[in-house]
Order: sequence, then C-alpha cells, then structure tokens
Amino acid sequence: MSSHLLSIDSLSRDDIDHLVRVAARMEPIASRRKITRVLEGAVLGNLFFEASTRTRVSFHAAFSRLGGSVCDTTGFTFSSMAKGESLYDTSRVMSGYCDAIVMRHPDQGSVAEFAAATNVPVINAGDGPGEHPSQALLDFYTIDKEFALQGKTLRDAHVLMTGDLKYGRTVHSLIKLLSRYAPMRITLVAPPGLEMPNQLIERVSRQGLDVAVRESLAGDFSDVDVVYTTRIQKERFTAEMSEGFNLSRDFTVDRAFLDSRCGPATLVMHPLPRDSRPAANDLDIDLNGDPRLAIFRQTDNGIPVRMAIFATLLGVEERIDQDLRDVPWFVPDRLGVDDASF
Repeated sequence: MSSHLLSIDSLSRDDIDHLVRVAARMEPIASRRKITRVLEGAVLGNLFFEASTRTRVSFHAAFSRLGGSVCDTTGFTFSSMAKGESLYDTSRVMSGYCDAIVMRHPDQGSVAEFAAATNVPVINAGDGPGEHPSQALLDFYTIDKEFALQGKTLRDAHVLMTGDLKYGRTVHSLIKLLSRYAPMRITLVAPPGLEMPNQLIERVSRQGLDVAVRESLAGDFSDVDVVYTTRIQKERFTAEMSEGFNLSRDFTVDRAFLDSRCGPATLVMHPLPRDSRPAANDLDIDLNGDPRLAIFRQTDNGIPVRMAIFATLLGVEERIDQDLRDVPWFVPDRLGVDDASF
C-alpha cells in the first residue's frame, strides 16, 4: 500500500484484502467493547473544505478510538485558503503539525495536488466528483460481511447502481474496487444526463466486469444481490442543468420496488446523506426498520475500516491485539431504535 490513499487505483487486491482483515480486528474497538491507545500522541489534521457530517465525524472518531487526537477545520471561510494560500503551502504547513491528514475539497484532483507536497500520509475524503476511496472500502466491507451472513460469495455477484452516477464519486470508486473482484455483474440505471462516465465503464469492462446499462428501474431485478442508490448531486449541477431538473419517482428505491422487483434477500445500500424530502425521490424512508436496508450498518462499518486505514498507513496494525482493554462505560446493545438484524 502506498503512503497516501488518494484513489482506488493505488490499491491492489492484496491491499484491499489486508485492509478488510485489519478492519475485522478493529471491530471490538469500533463497537465499543475494547479500548486501544496505539496512536496515543499522534495528531490527525481533518481538513474539510466541503460539507460533511458522516465522513468528517467518522474519520475523527476512528482516529480517536485508536488513541490519537484530532484538529478539525471546516470550510474555506476560516482557513488561510480564503486569503489566497496555495494547496502546496497549506500542505507543507499542516505537515509540521500532523501525523496524518484527511482532506475533502470541492475540486477534482485537489487532494492529489495537496498530497504531492508532503510525506505525511494523506487520505482523500472526496475531491469533487472524483473519488471517495474510503467510502468504497467501507461499502465493500459491508457487502463482504452481509454476503458472509447469507452464505454468499463475491464471485458472480450482481450489483445494481442507480441514482447520480455522473457526479456521485462514491460509485466511481466502488465500481473500480469491484473490478478487482471480477467476474461480477454491474447494472447501471441513471436519470438522463447523470449516467456513469463512458471511459469508466469501458475501463472496468476491460478488467472483467459484465456491465449493463438500463434506462429505468422498471422490469425484473430479482437476481440483483445489492442495490446501491445515490443522492442526486445538485450542488455540482451547472445552471443549465439545474433549470427545470425534476427527478421522476420512477428512479426511487422504496419498499414497493424492493418487494415487487427484487429478491427477498436483496441488500439496499446508500452512501448517505439521503434526501428525505418527499419531492427529492431519493431512497425512501418507508424502508426504515426493514432488515434489507443496510445503510446504518454501512455507516457503522466506516469506523473499523477507517481505523484500519490509519493503522496501516501509520504502521501500527500489528500492535492492535497487544494493546486492548475493556471499556468501562455503558454501551447499548442496539444503537438505533429501528436497528434490525439481516
């Protein structure tokens, strides 16, 4: 594994398998049964120049649960970039303060530019419509865990990706990652103008994925193992695209779609946030409490996966099992009132 995590392109299948194994060892810590201080004294710089709740807090929590401390900055307003500071200068300055850096930025390629100026490990937490490699890793970890519970394997799995496939950086990273585990079937369904980039489809097809493109969610999806749906990224639309855009209810993943067109064990995933406003036609809240809905198990899995990334980049993954003790505080058996086992 390279010294930074900027793209799925930098990870081999062996790297991914290693991170999955380390993440599994992090589960007792992530689920608040054990404590480790393996990164005690280390400092994380958490630099988010674009809105985030889950990713920012998840990285913060993951580093903290390894015993480290975190320095946060959010938005351009309170950063020196508002004064014209370059990515190069910001990178070099932060490298003097931090042992690892997580960065989100609205411009594609910006995190790679930032990382080029430092030898401190940098993790890409999203660069505009580019990539989101840690999200793809936690998505893959979720699929792997859920399949194990069902007695399934990844080989020849069928994944439906729907929603904003043009600007949705999570699907860009995930389809790259899944190509490492071909043969596998991928079906893509997107509203007009929001299709997966052709060059990405061509690339993963060459790597062994069987990719089919469909125009709608009508029809039979009973052989689909995973439905991965994404929010429409209106914040990345041009003014011309925004004018008059209205997402049809035909692209909504809800209980009716799942019950009538998918199989009884089809897993439903979403990188979140989902837009729960009725007119948004995003992943429907009528699936809340349904065990097929894996979105909160997905977010929970972000902690052990991001812990694994930190431990691997900083070279302490082999010390985890030597540095554990029991937690002394109360931890509920179920984190959410609607949590259900699948």
